[in-house]
Amino acid sequence: MSTTGTESREPETDAPHTPPSPDGTARPAAEVRVLEPGEFRAAHALFGAALHAGGPVDDDHWALTRLSYAPGRTFGVDLPAGTLAGTAMSFGSALTVPGGARVPMAAVTRVGVRADRTRRGLLTALMREQLSDAADRGEVTATLRASEARIYGRFGYGVASRGRNLRVTAGARFRPHTPSGGEVRLLHPEEAAPLLPSLYARILGATTRPGPIVRDEGWWAHVLRPRRSADGARGIAVHTGPDGDDGFATWTVRQEGTDFGENVLELGDLHAATPQATAGLWRFLLGFDLLRAVSAHLRPLDEPVDLYLEDPRACRTTGIGDETWLRLLDVPAALAARTWGGTGGEPLRIRVHDALFPGNDGVHVIGALTTDTNGAHPTDPAPAEDGPADLECDVAGLAMAYLGDRRPSELVASGWWTAHDRAAVPRADRLFAAPAASGVPWCGTFF
Repeated sequence: MSTTGTESREPETDAPHTPPSPDGTARPAAEVRVLEPGEFRAAHALFGAALHAGGPVDDDHWALTRLSYAPGRTFGVDLPAGTLAGTAMSFGSALTVPGGARVPMAAVTRVGVRADRTRRGLLTALMREQLSDAADRGEVTATLRASEARIYGRFGYGVASRGRNLRVTAGARFRPHTPSGGEVRLLHPEEAAPLLPSLYARILGATTRPGPIVRDEGWWAHVLRPRRSADGARGIAVHTGPDGDDGFATWTVRQEGTDFGENVLELGDLHAATPQATAGLWRFLLGFDLLRAVSAHLRPLDEPVDLYLEDPRACRTTGIGDETWLRLLDVPAALAARTWGGTGGEPLRIRVHDALFPGNDGVHVIGALTTDTNGAHPTDPAPAEDGPADLECDVAGLAMAYLGDRRPSELVASGWWTAHDRAAVPRADRLFAAPAASGVPWCGTFF
């Protein structure tokens, strides 16, 4: 998908709203406004130029892309002459948190500033306005995919899930005891448009893995739009198990060498409800003729592709990268929504710093828990309070532990958190751990 979660560069330190101009005089404040639907195409062109992917958007492409722009959620900053200088947008979604509950979320994307107007506070103004708007809508979290990792910590985002990049040799033999069963069928794009959104929604509804999000109609319209010849050949397949369709995969194929058949299948999307469906889809993809390899980007850290194979070296991890960047907009509500890894014992007191949202800034108590079939929950979303704390962090550091990707002990050891009571650290590890049966945090949706 051509929509990444961000922008153009600004300095690592937070730029003021009214930086001085080169001649020393004050610049006018950056005034952020909500863009009208008629301005979305210009905003999209600006975003593409910020990622060095500029060029005109043809009418057919725009007819579907515009559906992914949510009215009232696209912001802009103008030059004095009225020309757009920066933009940011989001769409409403919901984030799966440990225990399987879903909280309202702003999916932030298409953030860009013109190259001749960077480092002037425009990005800061856009981000602050966007986060405040999302909080006013009652959204508990915001997430994005960062093209530049050094930008978004300044606005309270922390890396909350990661994925690994894989290259798997085509034709690799599967172990005889790898999960199996079911069938895989190819789909024409016309068949996929009505089927994949409902299938994804069913898979999402059954998962307790932290991190997956709701995909709206605009997301699907943009992703399933007709391919242009320059995009390469697209493939779509669905796995059917005993209870019906239970998984799908999408991909493109690109030529890697100069000889016929020197191709690589690049996996775009793979979601499945069962281990059998996951293994079945991988078996199908690796069985294609005229392929060198299957390449996959940011797959779950616990997806056992290497364990499927007789030769585990046929599956190489080529990198591990950040996936979900999470911003907690309402810390009390976020803490109340997820389950926790323990009951009993002393409450855990965490001092959270948040310069943007005063309701998050203070000491939050985890430990007054009730237990039901879904795990341990706080009794109420208590507001922040004063007093001593066992642990201390900023809101970005809290986000890094929230889905269970990073243990508090890791964050203490690396300086992200401060431990005022060393005995509280192992207790925090137990509390923040996501249920083992749910799997590691992973979203699997690019926007």
